[in-house]
Amino acid sequence: MRGVGQFLGKLGRWLMRAVLLVVLLAGVGFILLCAAVDRFGRVDRTQPADVIVILGAQVLPGGEPGPNLLPRTEKAVQLYKDGWAPAIITTGGIAGDAFSAAAVAGRTAAAMGVPEQAILVAGGSNNTREDVRRAVSVMRERGWKSALVVSHPLHLLRGTLLFRRAGIQAFPSPTSTDVQRIPLHWRAYYAAREAGLIILDAIYPEGEIGVWAYRLWYWFESTGVPGFIARLWRSLG
Repeated sequence: MRGVGQFLGKLGRWLMRAVLLVVLLAGVGFILLCAAVDRFGRVDRTQPADVIVILGAQVLPGGEPGPNLLPRTEKAVQLYKDGWAPAIITTGGIAGDAFSAAAVAGRTAAAMGVPEQAILVAGGSNNTREDVRRAVSVMRERGWKSALVVSHPLHLLRGTLLFRRAGIQAFPSPTSTDVQRIPLHWRAYYAAREAGLIILDAIYPEGEIGVWAYRLWYWFESTGVPGFIARLWRSLG
């Protein structure tokens, strides 16, 4: 019995070390993914493509593009005027809603000089995964296979990966947002958020579990807890 006890004790210690090693490696891997998120969007990989896609963002209560949607739209318009692609797809929000991100970005792009026939409004989405699905659906209807993906630098890795997973040749084209000027605590939070969602997309690319996991994540953000944690971290620093 003593020999069995010693064996079980050694086995337990081995298992504990193995668990700790797995946790350590997972933590290191997550940190490296956060770093990749932070660095990826700083490089503009603009190339000629079939279409420019604006990933959705907040619309202000008055129907004006929010602080993230406006620079995305401006960047897309500049890409169009420079001849990188012949059309723009706007995404985000309820389909047909005049205040959806897709509709607002479309109107804004038209006001900046893009012909209305070159703007395709693809509403009917509530998150990045759905933005990409709606854009890909529009692209497939027209036989388009490549896209310039326009978004915030910290959002581009996830958006680009989703397009590539759908079989689209995606070229990330970040807005002019200077990531270095974002307060470090918020920058770390957004990088961790994107890294977490990238992992979620990989684990649950389809299915109801993935949908509910997305909803749970965004509900958590709506509680204000992440902002409190970020402010607490800043105060400790």
